[in-house]
Amino acid sequence: MSRLDSAIRRLTAQKIALAWAKNQVLGRPGPVLELGLGNGRTYDHLREILGATREIFVFEREIRAHPDCVPDDDHLFLGDFTDTLPRALACLGSTALIAHLDIGTGDKRRSTNLANRIRADVEALLGPGAVAVSDQKVGSWENRRAVLPDGIPEGRIHLYQFTG
Repeated sequence: MSRLDSAIRRLTAQKIALAWAKNQVLGRPGPVLELGLGNGRTYDHLREILGATREIFVFEREIRAHPDCVPDDDHLFLGDFTDTLPRALACLGSTALIAHLDIGTGDKRRSTNLANRIRADVEALLGPGAVAVSDQKVGSWENRRAVLPDGIPEGRIHLYQFTG
Protein backbone atom coordinates (compact mmCIF):
# COMPACT_ATOMS: atom_id res chain seq x y z
CA MET A 1 0.00 0.00 0.00
CA SER A 2 1.34 3.44 -0.89
CA ARG A 3 1.88 6.06 1.78
CA LEU A 4 -0.90 8.11 0.16
CA ASP A 5 -3.35 5.20 0.40
CA SER A 6 -2.29 4.62 4.01
CA ALA A 7 -2.86 8.30 4.86
CA ILE A 8 -6.31 8.22 3.24
CA ARG A 9 -7.25 5.10 5.22
CA ARG A 10 -5.99 6.70 8.44
CA LEU A 11 -7.92 9.94 7.89
CA THR A 12 -11.07 8.09 6.84
CA ALA A 13 -10.92 5.92 9.96
CA GLN A 14 -10.35 9.01 12.10
CA LYS A 15 -13.38 10.78 10.60
CA ILE A 16 -15.62 7.75 11.15
CA ALA A 17 -14.34 7.36 14.73
CA LEU A 18 -14.99 11.00 15.58
CA ALA A 19 -18.55 10.75 14.23
CA TRP A 20 -19.00 7.63 16.38
CA ALA A 21 -17.70 9.51 19.45
CA LYS A 22 -20.04 12.45 18.82
CA ASN A 23 -23.03 10.09 18.58
CA GLN A 24 -22.08 8.36 21.85
CA VAL A 25 -22.36 11.58 23.86
CA LEU A 26 -25.25 13.36 22.14
CA GLY A 27 -27.45 15.34 24.50
CA ARG A 28 -25.02 15.26 27.44
CA PRO A 29 -22.94 18.26 28.52
CA GLY A 30 -19.18 18.09 28.83
CA PRO A 31 -16.03 19.24 27.09
CA VAL A 32 -13.85 17.51 24.52
CA LEU A 33 -10.11 16.91 24.91
CA GLU A 34 -7.89 17.05 21.81
CA LEU A 35 -4.46 15.66 22.64
CA GLY A 36 -2.11 16.54 19.83
CA LEU A 37 -3.08 19.54 17.71
CA GLY A 38 -0.65 18.91 14.88
CA ASN A 39 -1.67 21.08 11.95
CA GLY A 40 -5.17 21.53 13.36
CA ARG A 41 -7.21 19.44 10.90
CA THR A 42 -8.91 17.31 13.55
CA TYR A 43 -9.50 20.26 15.87
CA ASP A 44 -11.15 22.10 12.98
CA HIS A 45 -13.26 19.03 12.17
CA LEU A 46 -14.35 18.68 15.80
CA ARG A 47 -15.43 22.34 15.83
CA GLU A 48 -17.49 21.69 12.73
CA ILE A 49 -19.23 18.48 13.83
CA LEU A 50 -19.78 19.54 17.45
CA GLY A 51 -20.79 23.12 16.79
CA ALA A 52 -20.37 25.97 19.21
CA THR A 53 -22.18 24.17 22.01
CA ARG A 54 -19.27 22.03 23.18
CA GLU A 55 -15.93 23.35 24.45
CA ILE A 56 -12.79 21.77 23.03
CA PHE A 57 -9.60 21.87 25.09
CA VAL A 58 -6.38 21.27 23.19
CA PHE A 59 -3.12 19.86 24.52
CA GLU A 60 0.03 20.43 22.46
CA ARG A 61 3.72 20.72 23.13
CA GLU A 62 4.35 23.40 20.49
CA ILE A 63 1.92 25.17 18.15
CA ARG A 64 2.55 24.43 14.48
CA ALA A 65 -1.05 24.51 13.28
CA HIS A 66 -2.67 26.62 10.61
CA PRO A 67 -3.53 29.98 12.24
CA ASP A 68 -7.28 29.39 11.75
CA CYS A 69 -6.98 26.13 13.69
CA VAL A 70 -5.40 27.34 16.91
CA PRO A 71 -7.67 27.55 19.97
CA ASP A 72 -7.80 30.65 22.15
CA ASP A 73 -5.59 30.71 25.23
CA ASP A 74 -8.48 29.69 27.51
CA HIS A 75 -8.80 26.39 25.62
CA LEU A 76 -5.11 25.61 25.11
CA PHE A 77 -2.82 23.66 27.43
CA LEU A 78 0.65 24.23 26.04
CA GLY A 79 3.51 21.97 27.11
CA ASP A 80 4.27 18.35 27.83
CA PHE A 81 1.23 16.12 28.46
CA THR A 82 2.66 14.97 31.77
CA ASP A 83 2.54 18.59 32.98
CA THR A 84 -0.60 19.87 31.27
CA LEU A 85 -3.01 16.99 31.95
CA PRO A 86 -2.76 17.32 35.76
CA ARG A 87 -3.22 21.11 35.40
CA ALA A 88 -6.32 20.46 33.30
CA LEU A 89 -7.75 18.19 35.97
CA ALA A 90 -7.46 21.01 38.49
CA CYS A 91 -9.39 23.30 36.10
CA LEU A 92 -11.90 20.94 34.49
CA GLY A 93 -12.35 18.11 36.95
CA SER A 94 -13.66 14.78 35.64
CA THR A 95 -16.07 16.27 33.12
CA ALA A 96 -14.80 15.48 29.61
CA LEU A 97 -17.01 13.32 27.41
CA ILE A 98 -14.66 12.80 24.47
CA ALA A 99 -10.90 12.41 24.48
CA HIS A 100 -9.17 12.27 21.13
CA LEU A 101 -5.59 11.07 21.42
CA ASP A 102 -3.66 11.79 18.24
CA ILE A 103 -0.23 11.35 19.77
CA GLY A 104 1.66 9.15 17.32
CA THR A 105 5.23 10.22 16.72
CA GLY A 106 6.12 7.84 13.91
CA ASP A 107 8.00 5.64 16.38
CA LYS A 108 5.51 2.94 17.43
CA ARG A 109 7.31 2.00 20.65
CA ARG A 110 7.61 5.63 21.83
CA SER A 111 4.00 6.39 20.87
CA THR A 112 2.64 3.34 22.70
CA ASN A 113 4.75 4.17 25.76
CA LEU A 114 3.42 7.73 25.74
CA ALA A 115 -0.20 6.53 25.50
CA ASN A 116 0.30 4.22 28.46
CA ARG A 117 2.20 6.87 30.44
CA ILE A 118 -0.61 9.46 30.16
CA ARG A 119 -3.60 7.10 30.29
CA ALA A 120 -4.31 7.59 34.02
CA ASP A 121 -4.25 11.39 33.64
CA VAL A 122 -6.57 11.22 30.62
CA GLU A 123 -8.89 8.80 32.39
CA ALA A 124 -9.05 11.12 35.43
CA LEU A 125 -10.41 13.89 33.18
CA LEU A 126 -13.22 11.73 31.79
CA GLY A 127 -16.74 11.83 33.16
CA PRO A 128 -19.21 8.93 33.30
CA GLY A 129 -20.14 7.63 29.87
CA ALA A 130 -17.13 9.26 28.19
CA VAL A 131 -15.43 7.82 25.13
CA ALA A 132 -11.87 7.93 23.86
CA VAL A 133 -10.60 7.75 20.30
CA SER A 134 -6.90 6.96 20.11
CA ASP A 135 -4.38 6.45 17.35
CA GLN A 136 -2.45 4.28 19.82
CA LYS A 137 -3.55 1.16 21.64
CA VAL A 138 -3.86 1.81 25.38
CA GLY A 139 -3.18 -1.55 26.99
CA SER A 140 -4.85 -0.93 30.33
CA TRP A 141 -8.06 0.14 28.57
CA GLU A 142 -8.52 -3.18 26.76
CA ASN A 143 -11.57 -4.04 28.88
CA ARG A 144 -13.15 -0.76 27.68
CA ARG A 145 -12.74 -1.41 23.95
CA ALA A 146 -15.71 -0.52 21.79
CA VAL A 147 -16.74 -2.31 18.62
CA LEU A 148 -15.27 -0.56 15.61
CA PRO A 149 -17.81 0.96 13.21
CA ASP A 150 -17.86 -0.20 9.60
CA GLY A 151 -15.07 1.35 7.60
CA ILE A 152 -12.38 1.17 10.29
CA PRO A 153 -9.90 -1.69 9.84
CA GLU A 154 -8.82 -3.47 13.03
CA GLY A 155 -5.75 -1.83 14.54
CA ARG A 156 -6.07 1.42 12.57
CA ILE A 157 -7.73 3.33 15.41
CA HIS A 158 -8.83 2.37 18.92
CA LEU A 159 -12.17 3.22 20.55
CA TYR A 160 -12.87 3.01 24.26
CA GLN A 161 -15.98 3.54 26.41
CA PHE A 162 -15.95 4.57 30.07
CA THR A 163 -19.08 3.69 32.00
CA GLY A 164 -18.21 5.45 35.22
